Amino acid sequence: MFDQHPSDACEATGHLFRNADWRVLDDGLEHCATGYFIARETIAMRRGEFWEWPLHLAEKSWCTPRSFRQAFLMAVQAFGAVADESLARSFAVGFGLVAGSSARAAADGIEDFVALGDIVRPKPVGPVSARKRNAGNEARTVMRRFGTSLPQRAGDAIRQRAAL
Repeated sequence: MFDQHPSDACEATGHLFRNADWRVLDDGLEHCATGYFIARETIAMRRGEFWEWPLHLAEKSWCTPRSFRQAFLMAVQAFGAVADESLARSFAVGFGLVAGSSARAAADGIEDFVALGDIVRPKPVGPVSARKRNAGNEARTVMRRFGTSLPQRAGDAIRQRAAL
């Protein structure tokens, strides 16, 4: 086993392309900080009509959409894969676009991305309410915790509960 600090991963030479987060190597695409690696032969992998990697990397919180897109397009070109219309749709579905985020950004042609994970699992806007829990002094909770049966009220028939 070799020990290598993640920041040292992008120091090696022999890359075909490099930006702030990614580098294209002869054998694939590598994220500099995490060491995440996409093998050359899997670059053009599909998920139905969409490209696999833009959808997959959109789920990663550490993936910066702009730098990934730039490096991925360079890898596609370097490895001889054919970039078709579904590649652009894959990035749009995976990362999405915020239309009209600001007038200046629109004028400059700058697009802001929204990660798929933020759409599927949106972050709460306001304060998060704590989950309701039973009070610690409830006899029912304490007795169940120690494996004893619940006390029956006088005249109640014994009830059994089954989890479905």
